[in-house]
Amino acid sequence: MPPSLQKVYHHLYKSMGSQHWWPGETPFEVCVGAILTQNTNWTNVEKAISNLKKAHLLTPQRLHQLDHQRLAQLIRPAGYFNIKAKRLAAFLDYLMEAYEGDLGLMFQKSLTGLREELLAVKGIGPETADSILLYAGNKSVFVVDAYTRRIFLRHGWIGEDFDYAAIQEYCMGALPADRALFNEFHALMVRVGKDYCRPRPRCETCPLKSFLPEGGIQGGF
Repeated sequence: MPPSLQKVYHHLYKSMGSQHWWPGETPFEVCVGAILTQNTNWTNVEKAISNLKKAHLLTPQRLHQLDHQRLAQLIRPAGYFNIKAKRLAAFLDYLMEAYEGDLGLMFQKSLTGLREELLAVKGIGPETADSILLYAGNKSVFVVDAYTRRIFLRHGWIGEDFDYAAIQEYCMGALPADRALFNEFHALMVRVGKDYCRPRPRCETCPLKSFLPEGGIQGGF
């Protein structure tokens, strides 16, 4: 049987403390970061966001007015810049058309309804949508990423056949519906994944070492 996820969370929090995630000065900056961080690391995203800030363009209205080529060049450090410029543009079109560029108005919508809208925007998948909902919109939804899946698989808490929805359902069923807890748990998973549960794992120093099943790590390499 898997351990209590609440026990896992409290153990990690005690071991590693608060991760102060997601970094961003405004909800809109968090939304932009959630789209730019697809398939890259956060250091590259920070460089792209810094370019937008230096150009005084980090508002929905100003970015929406920007032509594709200029936007792509500014976010170049985030990688796949042409694709990500299109995804940002699609999100901005949606935000301007549905909510006149007002994130506060957008986040007044119910979690379920807003999630469906975000998933309908080209280039926004479940992880990006849920990151926007949790970190920018303060909605109680658990974000699943590659780190979470790898950690859970290696500890035998989920099966190989668990997709995003199944892992999310498992987590939200095992944890209190607490936005702050969802926020911190996801951030702690990211930290464990980056520092310990790598493709070549560092189990001996990992704070989750005591939760490994007998025989060591399972699949999910």
